[in-house]
Amino acid sequence: PPLDNSAMDGYALQAASTVGASPSAPVELGVIGELAAGYVFEGEVTPDTAVRIMTGAPVPKAADAVVPFEDTEEAVHRAPRTARRLDEAVRILREARPGDNIRRAGEDIHEGQRVLAKGVILRPAEIGMLASVGRTTVKVIRRPVVAVLSTGDELVEVGQTLPPGRIYDSNSYSVAALIQRYGGIPRVLGIAPDTVEALVAKIRQGLDADMLLTSAGVSRGDYDMVKDVLVREGEIDFWTVAMKPGKPLAFGLFRSGQRRIPHIGLPGNPVSSMVSFELFARPAILKMMGKTNWQKPLIRAVAKERIVNRNDPRRYFARCIVTEEDGRYYASLTGPQGSGILSSMAAANALTVIPEDVDVVEPGDEITVMMLDWSQGSEWSTA
Repeated sequence: PPLDNSAMDGYALQAASTVGASPSAPVELGVIGELAAGYVFEGEVTPDTAVRIMTGAPVPKAADAVVPFEDTEEAVHRAPRTARRLDEAVRILREARPGDNIRRAGEDIHEGQRVLAKGVILRPAEIGMLASVGRTTVKVIRRPVVAVLSTGDELVEVGQTLPPGRIYDSNSYSVAALIQRYGGIPRVLGIAPDTVEALVAKIRQGLDADMLLTSAGVSRGDYDMVKDVLVREGEIDFWTVAMKPGKPLAFGLFRSGQRRIPHIGLPGNPVSSMVSFELFARPAILKMMGKTNWQKPLIRAVAKERIVNRNDPRRYFARCIVTEEDGRYYASLTGPQGSGILSSMAAANALTVIPEDVDVVEPGDEITVMMLDWSQGSEWSTA
């Protein structure tokens, strides 16, 4: 605060005046005024006087302590505010020390102190700090707009009738929710059918965004066309990653005039899409927002069951639930690990990080797990 102010409703006085005060031997002081928050007392407190003061009011001149009302009793019945008596007195029932119940000027933020550092996320407390020092504006890195596009003739928009052989588009919604969870602004473009022309038209709708995320169309099937469009309309940096789930993943840049829009092609299977988002899209979005702490928290946990990754030279991110028992963390799989089984993803609060050269994890082995900060009841958060 800019001035010393009272932390309690009570009486502002000189602490030395209360030496020896107790309920059986109170010290009586004359009350020379009353002070509410937002006002300044023009007089000065003397050794035999006190000022009735409210929380937040500036401490009067020469006062060095505030005694709360509960440690006092009025010696004279108070007259109505409109006819206040200046000969009112108060009995102090306990000894005060200098500084009692006073918030010192600058105790929160002192002159010359940096209020907020570059790169800090503006949460409720930070916004309150800016307001407390009178700042009405501050330069920020804006939240990135991320366009989301699902591809495939088999997809149907949620809410529509589901014909035989088709499935609902879940990826647009899970990916959009993840974008929003980490601070981005999702723009859902809908579904693009499996033709180059339709895919190009949909992609161009999203090229005014800061990033484009597509799901499906980056594998090796006859109808996986996102990679072909990326080569035609931009440039591709890498395609396929040695991870499970999530091998078919592409990254490149789409051209839009002088701009180059980063594009991440996520796999089509729902779990693969979410895991790939966590490992690739999430860090990119956070770095675009100026964040430096974008890595997921990793911990060591004891496997409670056998985890098999035999004959698969990929890093294995199995869905698991991590619990704490007797000061140690334990990891259990959440069920079937197929890349289309969302129920085991919904039950997970972590992913295993099993290296490429490990075929089998036995019960009791210690493994690395990556915590998911959006899971049910999760206390792990870096956003």
